[in-house]
Amino acid sequence: MSEPVLQVSNVTKRFGGFLALQGVSLHVGAGERLGLIGPNGSGKTTLINCVSGALFNDEGSIVFEGRDITRVPAHQRARLGVARSFQIPKPFRSMSVLENLRVPLEYAARSRAGHRRIDDEAMDVLEKIGLKQRAHDNSAGLTQVDMRKLELARALAAKPRLLVSDEAMAGLSSSEVDEILEILLALNRRGVAVIMIEHIMRAVMRFSERIVVLDAGQKIAEGAPADVVRDPRVERAYLGE
Repeated sequence: MSEPVLQVSNVTKRFGGFLALQGVSLHVGAGERLGLIGPNGSGKTTLINCVSGALFNDEGSIVFEGRDITRVPAHQRARLGVARSFQIPKPFRSMSVLENLRVPLEYAARSRAGHRRIDDEAMDVLEKIGLKQRAHDNSAGLTQVDMRKLELARALAAKPRLLVSDEAMAGLSSSEVDEILEILLALNRRGVAVIMIEHIMRAVMRFSERIVVLDAGQKIAEGAPADVVRDPRVERAYLGE
């Protein structure tokens, strides 16, 4: 087995007396699609905050492409190739769609962007994401689904080796969910490993090669999607005793 792109080992995070994560370990292979699920309050967002650098874990380690990034700040992790999209998109609303992509291209991906012009790079990303025709539109006027696409485009512009998609489909219609799902699958086919956090189970089941389940800050199950959803521990976590 080749070295994983991400290795999370025994990660624990406390907020005062509250134990949000307790000894969580997981890995993501190069180019793998991993689903991360669990009921509300299970620790998913806290774990992803630790992976992306928004939070520092109290115990355990996080290794990305063989490098220990446990105490590396978030902006440096982005430059190394860890990108994250957020559940609630927050574009620069005074900027056009194209201008929104210049920021990560200039800041996060410059060392890996080659010699192409920034605008050419940005237009390539928008074409991949399906927003090329809206490049010069003001981002404040985007529809909900196009706002989600822009959020993914901004993450992709950082040229990640690992993308964390945090509920990119929340609140979307069934057809819009399929649009976002196809974008994530296309990005994965280009070699980007993806961690998908999502409550829409049909999307998780279709997308994921492997699923990790958290409950009350602990990993309770891991495996192939069909096996995980039949696990009695997972059923209890979602449905109760």
